[in-house]
Amino acid sequence: MKKVFYLNTCDTCRKILAQFDLSGWELREIKKEPVTNEELTEMYKNTKSYEALFSKKSTQIKQRGLDVKALTENDFKDLLLDHYTFLKRPVFLTDDQIFVGNDKKNVEALQEFFRKKL
Repeated sequence: MKKVFYLNTCDTCRKILAQFDLSGWELREIKKEPVTNEELTEMYKNTKSYEALFSKKSTQIKQRGLDVKALTENDFKDLLLDHYTFLKRPVFLTDDQIFVGNDKKNVEALQEFFRKKL
């Protein structure tokens, strides 16, 4: 399994995806085709945390008046399944690895992953 979950309207996602040869990868635009419970479970197996998958920059947090510090793991899971903007993106998911988000450290790890696969 090789999947990329991204948002087409996100310039950062497009910039990161453009760096890699994604032939053979399933590209999932999460606004058009939201993450399923099964996919979220697969992501969780690699992160051991729904909070690690959760974008604390989502505009939905303020709109819903959420207190992120008070959320439980189940709350994070429910929110991730409820609205696509709660997923930290992009997410690159393989059978045994996951790369979540656009921070520098994650992108560097992803670049290293692709270098090793060549």
